Amino acid sequence: MMFGSLTSAYVVRRAQGNWLEFKLPDIFFVSTAVILASSLTIQMSLNAFRRGNEKTYKTLMLTTYGLGFLFIVLQYQGWVAMNAIGVILNGNPSGSFVYVISGLHAGHLLGGMAALTVALVHAFYLPFKPTPRRVLRYELVTQFWHFVDVLWVYLLVFFILQS
Repeated sequence: MMFGSLTSAYVVRRAQGNWLEFKLPDIFFVSTAVILASSLTIQMSLNAFRRGNEKTYKTLMLTTYGLGFLFIVLQYQGWVAMNAIGVILNGNPSGSFVYVISGLHAGHLLGGMAALTVALVHAFYLPFKPTPRRVLRYELVTQFWHFVDVLWVYLLVFFILQS
């Protein structure tokens, strides 16, 4: 709902004029590939957990965490690239919207990483046992992760179509 409201506000504010047109830095497309890869790795990790393949489950979970961290780093680099072309946070509303919306998304991804951290603690400190309760917990983490990934793709497509 929040992102729907923000993208709606973006469209309304853009129609009022005084809008700076700019091309999103290419690093945002790289970060998109990274977050999509992370969706694949977390799903494969969940599947390995369900099948009882401990090593693959843990390796892919760690890979997902690393890709999530890389996504945040790439988002930051995207903001730096925007700043370098003169699109600053407190400048024209067009840039401010991109910073705020992508920053809120990054915050959601950090929330997903917090949930994934709990899953990592369970994976590495509890005996390996894919009980229904542990599978359900990891399914919920995976669903949230996929949601955040799809949300980023929506936002990126929205920004492209609005420019």
